[in-house]
Amino acid sequence: MSDVKIKQLKGATFAAIGPSNHWVTMDGTAKVGGVDGASRPMEMLLFGLGGCTAVDVEVILKKMKVPVENIEIDIATERADDHPKVYTKISMVYHFYGKDLNLKKLEQAVKLSKDTYCSASAMLGKTAEITAIIENHNTA
Repeated sequence: MSDVKIKQLKGATFAAIGPSNHWVTMDGTAKVGGVDGASRPMEMLLFGLGGCTAVDVEVILKKMKVPVENIEIDIATERADDHPKVYTKISMVYHFYGKDLNLKKLEQAVKLSKDTYCSASAMLGKTAEITAIIENHNTA
């Protein structure tokens, strides 16, 4: 029994389903037979990283009773020039919005996610230097 199933739709366009029972599509570039109709598989890795840390940070901040109204994360990357073109640098900018946000607690939540809880960060950190920047947008 598999955890994930990948199904070819057409050419380099595929659908995937996992234990959560939600289908997602992935596509290659037109150069390799894709139709530019969905996200690239390597983008999906970054979606997983961003989602993993976002959930961690939200849960940690809730436990710390930090009143965050919204979290946004911008991710910039560099990849190796040669195959396999792994991510070598990943820069994550966390934007926190809310009233009276404690910067030390925001930093602590991000650090706990990166160093302890986020499995995606742990895996991608094997090939990439992952950095985090915290931007505190207090909404007074």
